[in-house]
Amino acid sequence: MPESIRVLISKDRIAARVAELGRQISEDVRAAHAGGPSRPLVVVPVLTGSIIFLADLIRNIPVKMTIRPVTISSYPGAATTTQGANIHGGIPTDLAGADVLIVDDILDSGKTLGLLRRMIMAQNPASLRIAVLLRKDEATGRRQEQVAVEYVGFDIGDEFVIGYGLDYDGAYRNLPDIGVLG
Repeated sequence: MPESIRVLISKDRIAARVAELGRQISEDVRAAHAGGPSRPLVVVPVLTGSIIFLADLIRNIPVKMTIRPVTISSYPGAATTTQGANIHGGIPTDLAGADVLIVDDILDSGKTLGLLRRMIMAQNPASLRIAVLLRKDEATGRRQEQVAVEYVGFDIGDEFVIGYGLDYDGAYRNLPDIGVLG
């Protein structure tokens, strides 16, 4: 990592936690289908921030699945605070009766995940769960919408983080650790 970045969560801790999340999600999906017909899990990743988390997570979920990405931005350019959710790609419209898992990089204000949850719930899926790599502490006062999240990688404080898919002005997504610009 460049000298101006402080490691907050190491790549080894991330890998171990993502594997745990994958096992937990797999168990929950299998339990939901016990004794009945299984359906593919529909994974709806929020791009672009979740792409690395998504890739690692789905390798740890050995169930039949499809991937239906959406593109929503809330931190345009060099912004370090959310500017509100803007949908740039279509939301899947055929999710009625499906088991859906939304995957996002971070729960901060709650606006992005709240909007996506409402749009998917309006389609009457059989189930809807959310997995986030990071969840910012609600005590910071930045949470504008409460969103139930079933799977959380790490809880963090109110710091602007980069690496492992998270960016600052389009850069740093490729760093293997999660860090804080110093």
